[in-house]
Amino acid sequence: MTTRRPALTLAALMALAVTAVGCTGDASNPEPTGAPTASAEPEQLTLGVQGTEAEMEAWSEVVADFNDGNVDSQASLVKWAPQKSAQEVLDGGKAQDVPDVFLTSRGDLDAVLESKLSRPVSELLDERGVDFGDRFARAAVQSFGVDGELQCMAYSISPMVLFVNEKLVDFEKMKARGLNTTHRDDRWNMVDFEEAARFGTRPARKIAGLHIESTVRGLAPFILSAGGSLFDDPETPTTLNFSSDETRDALQSALPVLRDASLTLTEEQLSRRTPMEWFKRGKLGMIAGERSLVPELRQEEKLKFNVMPMPYLGAAATIGDSTGLCISANTKNAPEAADLITHLVSDEATAALAESGSMVPTNLAAAASDSFLQPDQMPERSSVFNSSVRGTFFPPLGVSWAALEEAVAPQVSRLLLEPGEIDLEEITTQIDEASRTVLDPETVEEESGDPSSGAPDGAADE
Repeated sequence: MTTRRPALTLAALMALAVTAVGCTGDASNPEPTGAPTASAEPEQLTLGVQGTEAEMEAWSEVVADFNDGNVDSQASLVKWAPQKSAQEVLDGGKAQDVPDVFLTSRGDLDAVLESKLSRPVSELLDERGVDFGDRFARAAVQSFGVDGELQCMAYSISPMVLFVNEKLVDFEKMKARGLNTTHRDDRWNMVDFEEAARFGTRPARKIAGLHIESTVRGLAPFILSAGGSLFDDPETPTTLNFSSDETRDALQSALPVLRDASLTLTEEQLSRRTPMEWFKRGKLGMIAGERSLVPELRQEEKLKFNVMPMPYLGAAATIGDSTGLCISANTKNAPEAADLITHLVSDEATAALAESGSMVPTNLAAAASDSFLQPDQMPERSSVFNSSVRGTFFPPLGVSWAALEEAVAPQVSRLLLEPGEIDLEEITTQIDEASRTVLDPETVEEESGDPSSGAPDGAADE
């Protein structure tokens, strides 16, 4: 496993911000630099993105705005089909085929860096007055800081929150009945969460109050909020950390509710439909998800939904991902590419993308605008996405999340689904051991006596 040590600290971000403010008279919407050259042909740029139909329309509009009257450069949109992710495009290893500016998730960042397909953006954006420190969500910006450089400019962030069916979980009715409703719109504890799940459960109608995935990702917000940790090392992990005292204590706080079979979907229900399908059909009170679900849920005419943060067990915490705008290492127009990113992360351009309803902008002005909050549409509490950003945990770079989940799936499923009493010490120890096959495979092979691992040439034949 290859990992990189994120070294772009908050102090470094603030130092960049101070420099940036001194470079421009209007830090809120910095303009591309460079004097127009009327006699020269404009440089041609490509912008590689992918998204929903509404997002692609918004990208087209902001690119058209960039091109309008721009004599230095002109950009064209390159759509990356949904079935062809950024990772699949980059796996070809041909930097010359990568767009001048491309959007990638943080989950793909390690592969991008290992393939040397991008170049740092810190200096170029600093020269253009982009205020990293104050005008963008720091957690998202820092997630793209590696080796002392900002590798890509953070564009969106996707914290996990709870989607709530308000026809089933009606806080006003709960209050009228004298039930525990001490929650706030931006925080609630495990007692409030359990009370809401019980209120939303209708056994006679086969309606479940909640569903939390039996995965590391599903359990992560509860573990982190209660003071536990997911990995033995936050930057270069060799194992999950479920068997630590802190994480076991966290699980003991959350599992009594999450394991309660009277509140959750049955195995028979899960075999027939996905949890999201049950939520859409009005048969599930609460489910964890991200902002990208919003446009899809708005299509369900009978569904009245809202959002709440993940339960608070000691600290605000959740898990998520982010996307960033990167500059190709092989672009011949790096200054113009930086001009394009500067335009894309401006208040107006980001707000235009936020109107699609499927992304949480890192631009704080856009995130606070009606373009994102959309008060006349569900969910009413869109501000919950913004308040959840600060506590968002990002997995270490280089970790194959899909492979890790697959390796520990049987043991993690036991935590939530095994009937009766469970041996928490035994299961958490097994989870950590299974995780090592993904996080530290070489050591596992050496310990198992695999002659093909770590042996000098020819030694295996002796």
